[in-house]
Amino acid sequence: MKTPVGGRKLAVGPDFAAELNETQNLAWLLDARWSIPFTRIRFGIDPVLGLVPGAGDIVAGVVSAYVILKARRLGAPKRLIWRMAANVAIDTAFGAVPVVGVIFDIYYKASMRNLRLLHDWLEERGKI
Repeated sequence: MKTPVGGRKLAVGPDFAAELNETQNLAWLLDARWSIPFTRIRFGIDPVLGLVPGAGDIVAGVVSAYVILKARRLGAPKRLIWRMAANVAIDTAFGAVPVVGVIFDIYYKASMRNLRLLHDWLEERGKI
């Protein structure tokens, strides 16, 4: 990790690749790990945790926030971090609604959205 003037550690070189890979794996686990047979619908542990009233959505939100922390370590700007945080907040709030929240979690996929935002930002800067 390299420490810039601001004191924030940024991933570079092999650390960058490892951080990005870990971020991708976590987002996939949260939102797309399994599929419903005979459909194109994928889901992860986020909607499964949502089946536990109250606490499940909070745990899923905290784990989703870890994807944001990884993005910060990769050097994502504050504006992008705020957009990612909004996705997690929306997912956590609507996911907390009984029954409908689980269906929302299956389709909204906040972590995969955040991963897409991060990838787009990295591509714009020629980092990947």
